[in-house]
Amino acid sequence: VQLVESGGGLVQAGGSLRLSCAASGNIFSVNGMGWFRQAPGKQRDMVAAITRGGTITYADSLKGRFTISRDNAKNTVYLQMNSLKPEDTAVYYCNADIASTSSRPSYLKVWGQGTQVTVSS
Repeated sequence: VQLVESGGGLVQAGGSLRLSCAASGNIFSVNGMGWFRQAPGKQRDMVAAITRGGTITYADSLKGRFTISRDNAKNTVYLQMNSLKPEDTAVYYCNADIASTSSRPSYLKVWGQGTQVTVSS
């Protein structure tokens, strides 16, 4: 089981990016999914999270600019980022609670490899 992120890159301040993260492998079920980010020299912080049923949590500082969504049929979570600022520059990681066909009914926390987002001023 793995998570693969895509959609990162270089964007000017005020621009937008959409990140995607797809789970693949011998998946039985995917529960909560979310996005974290880590800037150089800083800790990894939560950006947003979404349950399988669609309940969403955002970091307070990002409400209104970032939108998380998911497609349960595709085991994919998205992060739409608008009005990007230089301080949004970081490596963005997705994670998910996944029960594989071998681990079920236990859910394991799986992390993606990260995708770089750089916002220039």
